[in-house]
Amino acid sequence: MREHRVDVAIIGSGTAGMSAYRAALAHTSSVLAIEGGPYGTTCARVGCMPSKLLIAAAEAAHAVAEAGRFGVCVDAPARIDGTAVMARVRSERDRFVGFVTEAVEGWAPEHRLRGWARFIAPLTLEVSGADAQAHRVHAERIVIATGSEPHIEPAWAAALGERLIRNDELFDWHDLPRAVLVLGTGVIALELAQALHRLGVRVRVLGRSQRVGPLTDPALQALARELFGAELALSLNQPTPRLRRTGEEVLLELDGRTERFDYVLAAAGRRPRLSGLGLEHSGLMLGPDGLPAYDRHTGQIGTAPVFIAGDANGERELLHEAADEGRIAGDNAGRWPDVRVRPRRAPLAVVFSDPQMAIAGHSHAELRAAGKAFLAGHVSFADQGRSRVMGVNRGALHVYAAQGSGRLLGAEMLGPRAEHLAHLLAWSVQRGDTVQEMLDSPFYHPVIEEGLRTALRLLQRDLRMGPPPVERCLDCGPGA
Repeated sequence: MREHRVDVAIIGSGTAGMSAYRAALAHTSSVLAIEGGPYGTTCARVGCMPSKLLIAAAEAAHAVAEAGRFGVCVDAPARIDGTAVMARVRSERDRFVGFVTEAVEGWAPEHRLRGWARFIAPLTLEVSGADAQAHRVHAERIVIATGSEPHIEPAWAAALGERLIRNDELFDWHDLPRAVLVLGTGVIALELAQALHRLGVRVRVLGRSQRVGPLTDPALQALARELFGAELALSLNQPTPRLRRTGEEVLLELDGRTERFDYVLAAAGRRPRLSGLGLEHSGLMLGPDGLPAYDRHTGQIGTAPVFIAGDANGERELLHEAADEGRIAGDNAGRWPDVRVRPRRAPLAVVFSDPQMAIAGHSHAELRAAGKAFLAGHVSFADQGRSRVMGVNRGALHVYAAQGSGRLLGAEMLGPRAEHLAHLLAWSVQRGDTVQEMLDSPFYHPVIEEGLRTALRLLQRDLRMGPPPVERCLDCGPGA
């Protein structure tokens, strides 16, 4: 048993762990980063980047399929070369992972330890699995940055074997299959299901409930069900699908019919990767769900010199949030006991479906739960000028502002270019902009952002805090 004594031990070297390492290193050189799995963040290896590579291929195929509506004639249907699609996904994915791996391997060797860590006592870790020698780490402070993992029902795994896959395995395909059953209607499920569908794979999506995507505004949820249901074979309210394997296929029995699939993609959400960490020996304060109870402004768990960051805390499983949390946790672990409260950025989440979905600032459900007095402004993109010109006129935007002050609180969106509009809205929420201040900002013509202006004008009218909406473009329809 090799003994290590360090100021700061960091469990995990993904996005949060890397940020924590850099932040802690600013205060002490006695830092040890422990990693049992391969180097490379969730985003680079199995998340953001490979999924966007697959989506980019799907968008190219969809653009060809839709070219006729613009008078652009394509003599023959587009041929999808699944081998070429997946070769680019893997190649570019490996390139992104390589950048991350090089960064971690560039750290001082004495700052890295390979193996799986588990608590055996407060502030004491046992690390095994990397080599024949076991290690014991005594740390003055610890950062937990172990990330998350897909949730898979054990019964499905036992019954379906390798025909049941996660998105992790999907990105290692060498060709596109004929048919895939997707379990889940959340962010990952919708992005991958729609991409596969547009690349010629027969796809069916099963949802446990009525929810489609992360939007919480009831009107937008209903619109999401309508729009995605029109393109995808979407079956909702299916908590216990009847699945069985036969040979190299999986059979789904649904509504008296049997469908055959090459694979079942388990995309019903992710959960913190804390199993096997030995939290029961850590002396830490745990909530009823078994997750550590922590302060999101310091990263600290209770009053212990232990901090948690990234997907491991189960709050917002997004790269920019993990990076921020890693910096906060690593900085406070490094400067312990001088723990400092750090402000957090306005929430921002984007789904790269078509139409895209986004939540900027507080969601409709969060505002209702907090008892906030707010009003909403709405715009449909069905007749919004620039959206109609580009043939992407689907969806709607809802913006929420506080009664009394008129300050923007949040927004939810299902529509074109949501990834860009959501940034503008999140920035306004973080600055504390009022609706009038946003309306006083410039809006070019013709752009999709004019739809936002329409929603803001209607919201300002209902707030009764400023001039009535004027200067409507008479040539561009009601959404201009």
